[in-house]
Amino acid sequence: MSTREEYTAKIKLQLDEFNTKIDELQARTKETKAEALVKYEAEMAKLRQQSDLAVAKLEELKAAGEDSWEKMVAEMEKIRDAFIHSFSYFKSQIK
Repeated sequence: MSTREEYTAKIKLQLDEFNTKIDELQARTKETKAEALVKYEAEMAKLRQQSDLAVAKLEELKAAGEDSWEKMVAEMEKIRDAFIHSFSYFKSQIK
């Protein structure tokens, strides 16, 4: 397996894991009070949007030519890191 294939597989696995964690958090938020639920649902929508962006960028990365691969990896890392940061912050807000 090439480095490129290993990298894209690693990123896909990370995104899949975080999407599973989002699903788990969403289930936990169903138990919260109505006013908090509105806030959580809005934050959950933002996380889903970031996840969709990361998945789309991963697809671009898979299709990227060798000349743009390095630039695309840097962009993917930024998107993934922002997604992970947002997820971690949201998770810390759920009690």
